[in-house]
Amino acid sequence: MNLCDAFPTLFDLVDESDTMEVDGVDKADYGKVVDQCFLCDLCAETKCPYLPPHEWAVDFPHLMLRAKAAEFRANGRPLRDRLITSTDPVFKTISTPGISQIANTAAGVKGLRKLGEQIAGIHADAPLPAFHSRTARKRIGSGFDDQAAAPGDTTTGRVALFVTCYGNHNEPEVVEDLVRVLHHNGIGVKLLEDTRCCAMPKFELGDLDSVAANADHNLARFKAAIDEGYDLMSIIPSCTLMYRQEIPLMYPDDEVAQAVAARFFDPFEYLTTRHKEGLTNVEFATGLGNVAYHAACHQRVQAFGQRTKEFLSLIPETNVSIIERCSGHDGTYAVKAETYDKAMKIARPVIRQVRNAEPDHYGSDCPMAGRLIQHGLDDGSESIHPISMVKKAYGIA
Repeated sequence: MNLCDAFPTLFDLVDESDTMEVDGVDKADYGKVVDQCFLCDLCAETKCPYLPPHEWAVDFPHLMLRAKAAEFRANGRPLRDRLITSTDPVFKTISTPGISQIANTAAGVKGLRKLGEQIAGIHADAPLPAFHSRTARKRIGSGFDDQAAAPGDTTTGRVALFVTCYGNHNEPEVVEDLVRVLHHNGIGVKLLEDTRCCAMPKFELGDLDSVAANADHNLARFKAAIDEGYDLMSIIPSCTLMYRQEIPLMYPDDEVAQAVAARFFDPFEYLTTRHKEGLTNVEFATGLGNVAYHAACHQRVQAFGQRTKEFLSLIPETNVSIIERCSGHDGTYAVKAETYDKAMKIARPVIRQVRNAEPDHYGSDCPMAGRLIQHGLDDGSESIHPISMVKKAYGIA
């Protein structure tokens, strides 16, 4: 299994049906397939032969999205699912000084985790993100917008960074590292203010009204940054995907949504694009040795190539092996009591490849995927985000 469990679930239902075809599957069981879909689009991009221009014109992931949306509007979703996808208020609350320490400590107490599984349906063994009261915004301030590198053919050399709720509260050190790497390359960086969650968690829930509300709020701020001469960027592939693909698909006739999509970059896409134009600093202080790099599904589906591997390979004395399989995390999927075991089954081949590589460093563009791989290895090693690897290679303090 190198993707989600949607098709295996569907094939099992077909095999168990009286007709051994889809028409024999009880419609009441369709939801079992829908619930397993990660909406990553990779099945459509890499495996499905029935996309347009095929006469059947099946876009399976977005068919699953329609089903999720229909279910949400008809029946809503459990309180737990609505709560853990409400990242802005929940993360802000947990990151409050004092509360963050309690939450982080509780995450490591087995008895409390067992109780949490019984009460809230969060698996007792699932790796949970740490929360930081000293958020990325507090660490970085407004950014490092004191310089602007030479513009390239498709980049301005100035970046307005969409910090994201996850980057701000759970991975502030990675956001810091991204800002410093960009600044090391002469690129001016400012943090976008007054933004909301990209709403990928609500998107996966089928709550498209919440997605639309957050998009309407963010698009105006993104467009203002573009008009001021900035490119847009996020450290989280899922957040980038939302504004490069999903929001434009929701708003096909909205000129602002399309303009934002055209100016939104993945960090390594940005760096490699500028490198090809001679605009990137390639003076590295140290090699990284053997790197096992997991390519995040939400990055792969954006179809700009193996940019992270390409840039890491510029570092002397660095050998990069790439793993292009699903990590199994999918936002909240890997922490839910009913799907944790399936997530770990999907992750197992990735974990095995990392272990067999005996790397000096390993990690993923998706911090959540990296954390699940680290959890599966369970050997005391730590996942490191590729941008943090680059910071290390540059010798940035």
